[in-house]
Amino acid sequence: MPQHDVALFVTCLTDQFYPHVGVAITKILERFGCRVHFPQAQTCCGQPFFNNGYHDQTRDLATRFLEIFEPYPYVVTPSGSCAAMVREQYEQLLGKDPAWGPAVHRVGAKTYEFVEFLDKVLKVDFTQFNLPAPEPVTYHYTCHLRGIGVKDEGVKMLRQIGNVEFRQMEKTDQCCGFGGTFAVKYPAISGAIVEDKADCIAATGATTLVCNDAGCSMNISGMCHRRGVDVKTKHIAELMAEAMKIDTAAW
Repeated sequence: MPQHDVALFVTCLTDQFYPHVGVAITKILERFGCRVHFPQAQTCCGQPFFNNGYHDQTRDLATRFLEIFEPYPYVVTPSGSCAAMVREQYEQLLGKDPAWGPAVHRVGAKTYEFVEFLDKVLKVDFTQFNLPAPEPVTYHYTCHLRGIGVKDEGVKMLRQIGNVEFRQMEKTDQCCGFGGTFAVKYPAISGAIVEDKADCIAATGATTLVCNDAGCSMNISGMCHRRGVDVKTKHIAELMAEAMKIDTAAW
């Protein structure tokens, strides 16, 4: 298998709350023949600033991101929302800037969400891997993933893994109500949306929910806990690592 040089953009929430997901992604990419780099100078992509209208501050973070990641052939991130920020919002901020526009186009074109990279670039097949035991699994389609054109790829890969008992969720592509600072600004609306999402998850009878955006995972798992819905929320990389017998605790 040809080797690809990949820079991991781990994102703020993954780094702070789900670091084992970053480990899982790194080891999975390495198993599939990639050489994974972790630029230690990386910081936030600027999405929280951008969503709150602080575009000057966002530009500072965006240009920093471009300088750090442009040298690498591919940039892979576990978060659809951060991938969308780089590919879409950087275009709004800097796409017409003579100094930064070319870098925006180059970096945006080689930035992939993790599942998207596995599907479009590596073209992986998970039929050779199996979970240790049968596990009922459902899947949340996050808004930002759909926004960058990623929808059924994750479910396709889940269905390939042995012992995954996939259970389709009602309203699977409905927002979970997080929306970044939306959940802070409009807590009542956000809470009602995520309550509905928790009910849909409970109705599947699944014991594992796959959700590939850390913000959505935090929001949904918190509501499931408060409502007594007995489900584990995992990034797809965690389930893949388990099937591939990859230890995400050790480095």
